[in-house]
Amino acid sequence: MTRRIKRRDFLNGAAIGTGGLLLAGCNRDPITDESMSVETPRPFSPPGTSDYYPPTLTGMRGSHEGSYEVAHELAWRGNKPERYEALNEHYDLIVVGAGMSGLAAARYYQQKMGDDARILILDNHDDFGGHAKRNEFHQDGRMMLSLGGAQNIEALSHYSDAARGLMEDIGIDDDFIDFMDRQTPEDLFLAGKLQADNGIAMPGADGHVTVGGNWLAAMFGGKDYEKSVRALPLPEGEQDKLINFFAGHQDCLDDLSLSEKWEYINTTSYNRYLVDKVGLDESTLPIMNAILIHLNGVSGWNLTVLEGLTLGGTGIKSMGWVGKATAMLAEVTLSKLLSVDMFPDGNASVARLLVQKLIPAVAPDMQGREDVVITRFNYGALDRETNTTRLRLNSTAVGVRNNDNQVEVDYVQQGKAQRVTADHCVLACYNALIPHLCPEMPDTQKEGLSYGVKTPFVYANVQLENGRAYSKLDATLFQCPYDPFQWVSTAPTVAVGGYEPPRGPDDPMVVFMMHSPMTGPEQSASCRDQLRRARHQIYSTAYADYEQQIRQQLQSILGKHGFNHETDIRAITVNRIPHGYAYVYLGLYDPKWEEGQAPHEIGRAQFGRISIANTDSEATPLMNLAFDAAWRAVEEQTG
Repeated sequence: MTRRIKRRDFLNGAAIGTGGLLLAGCNRDPITDESMSVETPRPFSPPGTSDYYPPTLTGMRGSHEGSYEVAHELAWRGNKPERYEALNEHYDLIVVGAGMSGLAAARYYQQKMGDDARILILDNHDDFGGHAKRNEFHQDGRMMLSLGGAQNIEALSHYSDAARGLMEDIGIDDDFIDFMDRQTPEDLFLAGKLQADNGIAMPGADGHVTVGGNWLAAMFGGKDYEKSVRALPLPEGEQDKLINFFAGHQDCLDDLSLSEKWEYINTTSYNRYLVDKVGLDESTLPIMNAILIHLNGVSGWNLTVLEGLTLGGTGIKSMGWVGKATAMLAEVTLSKLLSVDMFPDGNASVARLLVQKLIPAVAPDMQGREDVVITRFNYGALDRETNTTRLRLNSTAVGVRNNDNQVEVDYVQQGKAQRVTADHCVLACYNALIPHLCPEMPDTQKEGLSYGVKTPFVYANVQLENGRAYSKLDATLFQCPYDPFQWVSTAPTVAVGGYEPPRGPDDPMVVFMMHSPMTGPEQSASCRDQLRRARHQIYSTAYADYEQQIRQQLQSILGKHGFNHETDIRAITVNRIPHGYAYVYLGLYDPKWEEGQAPHEIGRAQFGRISIANTDSEATPLMNLAFDAAWRAVEEQTG
């Protein structure tokens, strides 16, 4: 499997030369102090050119070359340019970060202060949306879409008034959510159809063994659970343990008193419980962890038993009274985690709707939710001088400070160090970077901002010549617990926004794959340090290595159905997301702080004319809370 597909990506690879800033040595990780393998940068096409359209780029995306080097040099070594060109640009508001929280902050400010408010949004990536990236493929006159990151829209009943109002402002209301649900095929488990077939795939003697049916239901003792387990390539004794565990044939904590049980499930890891009390071999744990790492970004070694059970893990039936006490909570939580709706490009369409509201010139003829999915945006219109709101890509902030009655923001764009000013600033970027942007902040606030470590992921999308081989599988989504990419699914085939998904197996299709590096044995390090090492692993894995993993895994799963990776794969997009989900406090590692004293609460305090947003400031990785954080930040600056 050595053949490489011809990549069409043009990566931002400009080095920094301004102010004597050198990037030599920034390919070392501060946690492991190991060198990282980084690909040679590709030529960069600036947003003003007609061929600049990031959604269609393949190869390494997400945290691509050219997007992170400046920030790493600042955070790791304290290096940044010494001199800046002061631009003749003053704004009412500057937002750092064009993810969901940053875009929401700009829109909230625009709504409150009027359409003539001058707003500048800066982002270090070559596309907007943060984790909500759009992956777009074309073949034989057809467009295919998939997820480059964040994808879920939960029921609006869970949203605050401010967040719900923002969604309704861009056309996403309860009626449209219901419409999305009706337009989602019943077999698409990825998009919240929990009764749809979803399988498990495990390496066997002759390629992967795939087991269809409803594997999620089987894990909870549902229909055909015993038949499903018996089909797995596991020793019979291990199969017996899984069957008894899924069915709840015994209370695995019957040797403990009531108080001891409660203490145990709040102080012991879910995986330790599976080994010590259920009796599973550690080699079986990946089967139990595949859903946990997808939903939460961490494994059963990082979650207490109670957290594991209420965040997607199975086993409630095997815990006697404790199980009965937590069953309803677990059912509600799992349903909330999985019962979602999505656009075919995930939350990228939400970001696009926000951008079009802020800067109508990017798509002047777009109607809104009716055609957002199929509309091609004009990226050259994002940063025009005539715009009242401007979105400046490939621009990494390196300094933000209060200066008398304004805020000065320093940034680097394509090797040029520049400075702009504003009356107010919202930092909607990774909160752990803010202490390096604002060194004048109080130490306690900087410590709070630095506490959380985002969860890393890789989302890959693979364009196939056709869907014939995949259609012969027994489900649209498979958990692959022993593979580099633990979830494999068809890309969302949701017919909304004018999008026409593949019509049948003869049409080209896209396979969506998810990889989490948070696997492996039990570790003594804190979860935050484990996340840092996992982030390093993602950064140090070259695109060619991911490509080989993808080809090998798909060939093993689909080969028996006539698939040939050499001829059937047309393109691969690897979305590297080293700073993914916001850090959520965990029972095994984090204390219980008094209200108002948690690190994220101390860290997000208003700092003069600077306010802080992003889900990091809420310690919860949900889009509605990204909006809430933006609303709070704007209210602080305008209230």
